[in-house]
Amino acid sequence: MNNLVQQTVATVKDGVDEWTEIDRRLMRRALVLAAKGVGQVSPGPLVGCVIAGADGEVFGEGFYVYEQLKHAETYALEQAGARAKGATAYVSLEPHAHHGRTPPCTDALIKAGVSRVIAPSEDPNPKVSGQGFVHLRSTGVKVSVGLLARDAEKLNEKYLHFMRTQRPFVHLKLATSLDGKIATRTGDSRWITGAESRQRAHELRYEYDAILIGAGTALVDDPLLTDRSGKLRRRALVRVVLDETLKISSESNLVRTANEAPVLVFTGDAAATAITDLESRGVEVVRDAANGRDFHLIFEELGRRSIQSVLVEGGASVAGKLLETGLVNKVSFFIAPLIIGGGAAPTAVGGNGAERLVDALELQDVEITQRGRDLEVTGYLRSRNER
Repeated sequence: MNNLVQQTVATVKDGVDEWTEIDRRLMRRALVLAAKGVGQVSPGPLVGCVIAGADGEVFGEGFYVYEQLKHAETYALEQAGARAKGATAYVSLEPHAHHGRTPPCTDALIKAGVSRVIAPSEDPNPKVSGQGFVHLRSTGVKVSVGLLARDAEKLNEKYLHFMRTQRPFVHLKLATSLDGKIATRTGDSRWITGAESRQRAHELRYEYDAILIGAGTALVDDPLLTDRSGKLRRRALVRVVLDETLKISSESNLVRTANEAPVLVFTGDAAATAITDLESRGVEVVRDAANGRDFHLIFEELGRRSIQSVLVEGGASVAGKLLETGLVNKVSFFIAPLIIGGGAAPTAVGGNGAERLVDALELQDVEITQRGRDLEVTGYLRSRNER
């Protein structure tokens, strides 16, 4: 995340030494508008737009929702009408200049007579990347890039990561006791965290395209893995299970509800009869030579399905193996003020772990939020070359 932001600010500020407080206020408003599209834009980006005069008077606002077939700029320009001529457009991501599901936003801005466009960064989508700014500049529109780039990058982190890698953004979520346990030695794990943390977990599910667990969690917890935020979402939450030998029961909650919300199982050398049985119940089964545990292949497959983001709620084994791959982008620990104890009680992260402290994974941009009696600790994995 930080590398792209630094590059954006360093290379495309277009000579603007600093923006005014009006510019900052209106770009913040554009980002707030963009966030209104959460859960309703994937596989597209979150985009907000404000059209305003030199004194900061707002003439028009808009935000993008995938199904409405109008972009944020179009809505804002429609509200602004003739007042858009000579105004400034604050857009949370580079306007596109190509014909896609909608006409080019740059055409609309130019036709309306906007004199200036301010945006945080380029859109890495190869159909857009820099071309929108080039088109605007070619007609005399002044373009300033870099304002609130870090905030905008964080808002659109899932989309931007997907566009750069063609793999989903991966967010690992774990609920633990104060001493790092995810269950007692007898396997009792409901509920370690309180109601506020569980509510936050459903808010996270709302933000993601897919949720992923391992076979052990599916077998022990028999979860539904549904989004119970109560909010409208464009795409059904895809429930992904990694199950090398198809231990998942045909009577499990996931299988019983497969026709209501998609279930995708990655497996390896499983019996054909077991696969056929699951498929007859609406489960999609993907077989691969790596026995359903090669995360690179799994995320590449999810990327081919335009799944932009994955929330991982697996157990210690999945967490450990996934962290070892280096594919995790973001981590959230929900820590309850409980001490479970016991050497046999499972810890949050399995795998081999670090041999030396210098090899331990480190978080950056950490935020700590109280959730009732619990603490949520969220941050981004720092790559070793950033240390």
